[in-house]
Amino acid sequence: MGNWLDLCLLVFASFRLTRLIVYDTITEFLRAPFHDIVEETLEDGSTETYIEIKGEGLKYWIGELLSCQWCTGIWASSFLYAGYALIPHLSMPVITVLAIAGIASVIQHYFIKD
Repeated sequence: MGNWLDLCLLVFASFRLTRLIVYDTITEFLRAPFHDIVEETLEDGSTETYIEIKGEGLKYWIGELLSCQWCTGIWASSFLYAGYALIPHLSMPVITVLAIAGIASVIQHYFIKD
């Protein structure tokens, strides 16, 4: 590991990449082959939305992975760290942009009340 700044960049980049894969609407197309979105109307009239994982075997495993922030976080962190260690001149711009977006989302969520 290079220094504390690099570690912080990797932490926030991993956080943002994980959220991008698991939760964000823009990457729904990645999850669609593995998840069905189910809407259920509750007795009080409110709607609850949840996912059902499709398939068996490898397809089911990938669906589980894409629905779990902890699981995806390990893979996202590993991918980013491998890029950082093996090809830093190509991966650091991506890591930096993801880190900036990660920090911005933390600020938005915890400090800016809409």
